[in-house]
Amino acid sequence: MPLEAMASTLPASELSLWWGLPFAGILLSIALMPLFMSRLWHHHTGKIIIMWILILLVPLYYCYGWSITLNTVAHALIQEYLPFMLLLLALYTISGSIVIHIHISGGTRLNILLLAAGTLLAGIMGTTGASMLLIRPLLRINAHRQHRAHVVIFFILLVGNIGGGFTPLGDPPLFLGFLKGVGFIWTVQHMLCPVLLNSSILLTIFYFLDRHYWRRESSQIHQTTNHNKTWQIQGKINLILLLAVVAVVLFSGLWNNSTVWSYHGIEISLVAVVRDGLLALITILALVGTDSKLRQLNHFNWAPMQEVGKLFAGIFITLSPVMLMLQAGSLGHFRELVNLLQQHGEPVNPLYFWVSGLLSGFLDNAPTYLVFFNLAGGNAALLMQQFPATLLAISMGSVFMGALSYIGNAPNLMVKAIAEQQRVTMPGFFAYMVWSFTLLIPILCLNAILFI
Repeated sequence: MPLEAMASTLPASELSLWWGLPFAGILLSIALMPLFMSRLWHHHTGKIIIMWILILLVPLYYCYGWSITLNTVAHALIQEYLPFMLLLLALYTISGSIVIHIHISGGTRLNILLLAAGTLLAGIMGTTGASMLLIRPLLRINAHRQHRAHVVIFFILLVGNIGGGFTPLGDPPLFLGFLKGVGFIWTVQHMLCPVLLNSSILLTIFYFLDRHYWRRESSQIHQTTNHNKTWQIQGKINLILLLAVVAVVLFSGLWNNSTVWSYHGIEISLVAVVRDGLLALITILALVGTDSKLRQLNHFNWAPMQEVGKLFAGIFITLSPVMLMLQAGSLGHFRELVNLLQQHGEPVNPLYFWVSGLLSGFLDNAPTYLVFFNLAGGNAALLMQQFPATLLAISMGSVFMGALSYIGNAPNLMVKAIAEQQRVTMPGFFAYMVWSFTLLIPILCLNAILFI
């Protein structure tokens, strides 16, 4: 077909809310089917995801033709899904090749120490990297516990999300803001207090909750705890590979190269090709350069990656119309929502915080951040100088509320899958939201009062 025809994209202003039905169907499938049709879900997850994708693509082909349908799928898979999965694959493989032995009594104090360390690391090496590095040691030291699900839930809240607010390296939304011109130091200065406040409150709540569960557990379990206070790291070479992944991501964001190829309307940049190629190479090095016995000690297998890969393939494809309608602003079907954000020409900062945050809890928080960043003007210098509260509201909402659901941020589902692989009974989709909303909404209300 002619290149111009292949370059066609969905007309966002023409899309109705019905085009978001397949995305809503995937969310409901993730939430309800493990509860009511668990056998069907676990054995046929891929087929169910394909069904929802087809429910989007068949009408899309009928209404807009082959070129727009192909462009929608290719854009979602090549420009969004592939880089996302390559980064996740690299971090999952590297962290699975690092064995951290902690021969210390796995009590409340050690759990808090690991959660605090993970929260700090998340701001340096990213929420996904810190989560993949520390979730297995945390599960291992709590293996003797009867009550473990709450430990993983607080890990998702702190290490998988809130800790990423320390720096632009911590979470994809803040990194995108950094690429758009938001200063590195500006993010650290403005996000430091909210992150410290939220982390301190959650760690305090965790202390009392975990101590309560610890005291309820039988003395026989405590007697099986190893009190030999030593720790050891095997597979140290992979720590270098982990730093290499962080360097590749940072380098790809800072490399100003304008070389871009267009194929069937999909823009493929030299930066993206180099980044993805290096991530694939690092993954291979982790597999080849590490003794397989180390991965066996971590009970490493590909099941979590397969599950996350299937789910996010469906999420990224069916999410496309929803994101386009949001990006259309006042011209799209979310115009009422967009108009609420501005009153008399001034941004309504609390609404920027809650709306960007709640959408980030169920959509991909990185493009959601970009949508609201652009709705607020899209000029980083202007936002930092004249509307810092607006920029802070978008940053806080996108980062913190990614913890509201399992699909709000990449580490959430991955940590859940690894925990279930280690035989931790995790709460379902809605049960997790009861935890997250109960813990986070009061804290987020305090954030809105203090910082916005």
